[in-house]
Amino acid sequence: MNFHIMTLFPEMIENAMAVSITGRAVKAGHISVHAVNIRDYAANKHNRVDDYPYGGGAGMVMQAEPVYRCYLDIMAQCSENGIDKKIKVIYLSPQGKVFSQQMAQQYAEEDNLIFLCGHYEGIDERVLEEIVTDYVSIGDYVLTGGELPALVMMDTISRLVPGVLNNDMSAQTESFSEYLLEYPQYTRPEEWNGKSVPPVLLSGNHKLLAEWYREQSLIRTASRRPDLLEKASLSEEERAFVCSIAEGARNYN
Repeated sequence: MNFHIMTLFPEMIENAMAVSITGRAVKAGHISVHAVNIRDYAANKHNRVDDYPYGGGAGMVMQAEPVYRCYLDIMAQCSENGIDKKIKVIYLSPQGKVFSQQMAQQYAEEDNLIFLCGHYEGIDERVLEEIVTDYVSIGDYVLTGGELPALVMMDTISRLVPGVLNNDMSAQTESFSEYLLEYPQYTRPEEWNGKSVPPVLLSGNHKLLAEWYREQSLIRTASRRPDLLEKASLSEEERAFVCSIAEGARNYN
């Protein structure tokens, strides 16, 4: 997986992606991070990339030309590396489709992704129409720029790239993988602050463990995120079970 990020703050991307799991994945060659400074493509001595919006209004708007030049340079470099497949260009915007684990799984199947990080009041619409393939949001709120959403997406997608996690099964059992929240986790000591680890986790019985994991995921999802259950694949017995839990949670609240 090769991430190409069009940004005004490449150091923000590079620093965040150089640590923890993603940092190890970069060093191991499972992913690459190429942060490109849009200012380098400005056609003025001050590297200015914004201007006042036509029609008036508050704030400034990023100009089309430096963004387009940056994009063309990335595409040229990809072409030199033998990449001829169409590359998705993701524009991080609160107007986009809300990011999900299922979207991450789809993006993880790509070899290259380009992220466009906007700032100020946005980017000239004409260049968005020219290069953007996907509009994506990480939530219904406004951030200063697109770098944080890009980092969130890259972190999520990276975890699904083979070899990035020490145990690839982790990505398959985490929250949202099947529209269910992950079951609770425990570690040593066996007893802490008067609370004991559930006995089933000490049993070594894989069948009982699988049943407990599933049951706990259902309980947790029904209690905390019942909205996810509409998309989850459940048996009739499981659906009746979660409905009773969700109803109890509503009555409690």
